[in-house]
Amino acid sequence: MAEIKQSNGRLSIDYMARDYESLLRSMRELIPQKLPEWNNFESEADFGNVLLQLFAHMGDILSYYQDRVANESFLSTARTRRSVIEHLRLIGYRLATAAPATAKLSITVPGNVADIVKIRKGDAFATKSQKNSPSIQFEYTQDEPLEIRFDTITADKITGKKTFTGLPVEEGWLIRDEVLGTSDGSKNQRFSLAHPGLMLSPRESAREVRGDVVLITELESAKDSWTLQESLVFSPAKARDYEIEIDENDRATVIFGDGIYGMIPTNGATIKATYRVGGGLAGNVGANTIQMISKAASLAALSAKVTNPEPANGGAERESIEHAVRHAPAVFRTLKRAVTASDYESLALSIPGVGKVRAEGTNWNQVTLFVAPQGGGKVSDVLELKIKDYFENKRMLSQVIEVDDVDYISIYVTAEIGVESYFSPDDVKARVQQAAAKLLAFENVDFGQTVYLSKFYEVIEAVEGVQYANIKEFRRGDRQPDPADDSIKVVPSGKIELGPNEIPKSPDDSAYAGGLKVV
Repeated sequence: MAEIKQSNGRLSIDYMARDYESLLRSMRELIPQKLPEWNNFESEADFGNVLLQLFAHMGDILSYYQDRVANESFLSTARTRRSVIEHLRLIGYRLATAAPATAKLSITVPGNVADIVKIRKGDAFATKSQKNSPSIQFEYTQDEPLEIRFDTITADKITGKKTFTGLPVEEGWLIRDEVLGTSDGSKNQRFSLAHPGLMLSPRESAREVRGDVVLITELESAKDSWTLQESLVFSPAKARDYEIEIDENDRATVIFGDGIYGMIPTNGATIKATYRVGGGLAGNVGANTIQMISKAASLAALSAKVTNPEPANGGAERESIEHAVRHAPAVFRTLKRAVTASDYESLALSIPGVGKVRAEGTNWNQVTLFVAPQGGGKVSDVLELKIKDYFENKRMLSQVIEVDDVDYISIYVTAEIGVESYFSPDDVKARVQQAAAKLLAFENVDFGQTVYLSKFYEVIEAVEGVQYANIKEFRRGDRQPDPADDSIKVVPSGKIELGPNEIPKSPDDSAYAGGLKVV
């Protein structure tokens, strides 16, 4: 609290605490020295007291603003996304946008179908809407159409149906030929995209960012394509380049050059953009949930049925400011060049959809990246292509990059618990499973982690209503207990040590809901 102090024989105010109460008390303590004739300042009806309260209130507000300005001036203390974006722009780091989940669909048609069907960019499929969750749309995103020849597929002898497997789709939706505006011929023109949630891939090469944004300008019969760059600093005056800024609200703005760094669009030219929006964890839907044909007339005409045999994965929310503050310095130290294993790991974590990664030199000129997508699962073909393309201009000339899956190890835990008499057993059981689930949650585990039995005892016994706990099973899912003695299910050492390429996870068995079976 602020106090009136003596310093070198003079009164001074300690301003370290500047809240309303401290300021008001400090001003009142000065009244006897500064205005001794004012002796009723404690009366609520006194107008002078009202003025002191107003001054204290304004001082409190100004102190808050000063603290906020000071906090937002440094990357380590900044709390708003806007400030973090501006700080990281100084080192050439852009916060990652949301990443789309990917899946592979199976298409089933009647056995008498012998058509040749082409799946084109923008053809869409979706999950069914539920009471508490909207429908999630997935699209075919490749530039080249995918040809499906049902005339070469043999019908199943049992069902009499023909099935094509392996149609790659990504969550999100395509915005085609959106008119951003008309060029007025001025420098550094800015045009905002109408739809928030633009998805960008983290490529920092001089090539066009394939599949992210397609920008064209049209003037009469002339049509020009423009290339997305990370920055216009290195763009020649005649280069049709542009950059994109994304604000704290996920609103994207297209920025053109000034005639020195990047060309100015011709006066009167219409500017159009084609891009995709979406992404996020909501796209990581379960198996056999994508069952609707939203936009694929050629398939709908054949009475086709679609589904995803495997869960969709790789969907990730936009990069959090906490992750950016922690991760950006490591990326900056790499100078965007991949040489050491830590360089590869730091850069790979900048790719939307990559949750965890470990780099290993598996040959004199080969680096293998063991990748776990956001939320777990296997690496999709789309994500693998993004990773390899991202490192194309960052790897050493002779290096070969391979992408491989990690090994997920299920941890089986069975606990016997006692419940206090005045608690609901079902409620306590649910809370125990929720508490144990956090230990094996994807964001809380890592490569080569040691899983301790004591941690499960710790979280179980911390749940309100648990009288006692006795863990009767604690083992790796890939190592069954001794068949001769089925009672031995707990690792004697009380810890499970995983290999360098292994990540612990909860079992898929429904009996182990949340990673723990309660008996």
